[in-house]
Amino acid sequence: MKITFLCASLLATAALVACGQKEEPAPAAASVEAVKENAAAAVEATKDTAAAAVDATKEAAGQAVEATKDGVAAAADATKEAADKAAGATKDAVEAVKDAVK
Repeated sequence: MKITFLCASLLATAALVACGQKEEPAPAAASVEAVKENAAAAVEATKDTAAAAVDATKEAAGQAVEATKDGVAAAADATKEAADKAAGATKDAVEAVKDAVK
């Protein structure tokens, strides 16, 4: 009976010691530093992405301006050609009226 009591006491003591041990928590400073580093990396990635978007937008705008210039020049040329044809037709009509009046 004494041995059983002694074994039970030792078992209970071992259980209490094992349950009483705590793991040390990770230092908060390390977590804060990790968050700062991740945030800095995210900011840099965002800056790079924004710069690329700005460059792409500038390129697209430049191409749009060139296309607009080409379109305006083509429209101006077509208008001049139509005006020349209209002037020629008007001159022909005037000559026809002159001939008819004679």
